[in-house]
Amino acid sequence: MEVYFWAFVVGGLICVIGQLLLDVGKFTPAHTMSILVVSGAVLGGLGLYGPLIDFAGAGATIPIASFGNSLFQGAMSEAETSGIIGILTGIFEITSAGISAAIIFGFLAALFFKPKG
Repeated sequence: MEVYFWAFVVGGLICVIGQLLLDVGKFTPAHTMSILVVSGAVLGGLGLYGPLIDFAGAGATIPIASFGNSLFQGAMSEAETSGIIGILTGIFEITSAGISAAIIFGFLAALFFKPKG
């Protein structure tokens, strides 16, 4: 039960940070999302995001900051085997399933729902 509590708290805090960036910082949604992705990558590079995932589980893996961590982890793991070109290929390799799913589900939603406007 404690795991769910910390997942809720950590995920909620990440969302609070995003909401504060929008409301107080007056950042656009695109800027806010970019800041969270870059923050996840920086925390991953400093070795702090892995322990956060171990501690909070889905509370740290579901928010957008986890995408930045995934980009960093993919780039570094592929760079170890393929060198400098691995940085680019690793980013695409590790995130391709999630991006593909987003495109497919977005397309399916567009087929079944009519936008208002």
